[in-house]
Amino acid sequence: MIVKHEKGDGILLSRREEGAVQAGLKWGKYFTLRIPGIHVDFNWPVIIQGSLLYTATNSAAAPLLMRAFDIPFAQAWALSAAGMFWLFIGSFLFGDVFAPGWITPSIPLTLVFLGGFETGVQSIQAMIAVTLIVSVLFLFFAVTGLGGKFFQWIPVELRAGIILGSAIAAFNGEFARHATLPITLSVVWIILFVLMFSIWIAKSKETNKFVRGLASMAMLVGFLVAAVVGPLSGEIAFQIEWGVFIPPFAEAIRAVNPFFIGWPSWDIFISALPLGVMIYIIAFGDLILGNTLVQDAGRIRTDELLEVDPTRTHYQLAIRNFGQVLTSGPWIPLQGPIWTGVHVFLVEQYKLGRKTMDSLYSGTVNWYWLAFLLVFLTPIVTFMEPILPVALSITMILTGFACAYVAMRMVTTPTAQGYSLFIALVIVKFGPAWGLIVGVLFFFLLLVQRKPTVAIPYDINMDK
Repeated sequence: MIVKHEKGDGILLSRREEGAVQAGLKWGKYFTLRIPGIHVDFNWPVIIQGSLLYTATNSAAAPLLMRAFDIPFAQAWALSAAGMFWLFIGSFLFGDVFAPGWITPSIPLTLVFLGGFETGVQSIQAMIAVTLIVSVLFLFFAVTGLGGKFFQWIPVELRAGIILGSAIAAFNGEFARHATLPITLSVVWIILFVLMFSIWIAKSKETNKFVRGLASMAMLVGFLVAAVVGPLSGEIAFQIEWGVFIPPFAEAIRAVNPFFIGWPSWDIFISALPLGVMIYIIAFGDLILGNTLVQDAGRIRTDELLEVDPTRTHYQLAIRNFGQVLTSGPWIPLQGPIWTGVHVFLVEQYKLGRKTMDSLYSGTVNWYWLAFLLVFLTPIVTFMEPILPVALSITMILTGFACAYVAMRMVTTPTAQGYSLFIALVIVKFGPAWGLIVGVLFFFLLLVQRKPTVAIPYDINMDK
């Protein structure tokens, strides 16, 4: 492809020819590096919104790490900052067309699994085992190209049960947390549900730009509401400080890295295997959703060729998860293919035309990078620390709600619906291993007469 250049904001920008792939520096067989200001333009509305929302949302991982790994806030913040890097490179370094994110629906199931281990070194090693298993699965299906076939082999009813299990586990955790911040969480949940899922708000978004903009930043709105309601109710108190905050990266790494605390035993690996399989199934479902959204955008924006390559996605997910666990330790949310809410928002902005967003990569790359500066600012850190429980609650309650309605739409017959709910409860009560065993057994007992596959809404070619 011939790349034209023009001056823009004092920086040499690569410009895309009509209908071509966005310019970038190709490396390896599958990957492309795209640098803001060189290969993609600086889209400041995206940069500003992304930096605020990404910093706020990423902070939700800190209380997860504090609770499950028994580490202090400063170390958890350091690990969250490291996790930001491994997430950012999904689009920036590897050239994936999706807005990278966590495997969010896996979090409730992971917390249930980690609850079976002693908090501290044992729970950290359990998470290391889960991460390595998921990484190996990504790598195996990238090399063999069998990801699409494997996904179709898993009955849709079992997939629905796994996702519904995530919803139930998320709701259980948040209903227990509600007692600690009853007024703040009640107000925040109501606002989130109204902005994200209300039918009358959905109608208003079609005609009202203000409502549409407010809904597109619903998570950030939730944080800001908590910052007002919390102090007024006496449930949250702020002590804002000024300066630069240097996270204790060295201490954090020594606390969780397998080279310092030791590697999991084979028993832990075996117990983590069923959860690893479930997480891969969830992640592949995210990949299907992301590809569907990109293809829909490509039908409207014919000026750019959007290349979706599931093999590339599998490789980069393997690298990101391996890299995370081997450098800064295990990451409970795990490195996933897509941040669903953000990807939907960026795709919708992209559909508005080249003047709004020149390339989809102008969104997926620019959304993240400014947040790397914000995590080192003491005012940001001291503002976020008291509302970390709210940050986690926002993430989990939205995950539970979304997982619930997705799972319910996947099955339509009474037997399949009952089966999926039963399997979800088994997973939450007895763990992933029993969930898979009972799920397979009951599928053959109750549903085997139907073909245990479901059509994938696009032609996913894993043989590239």
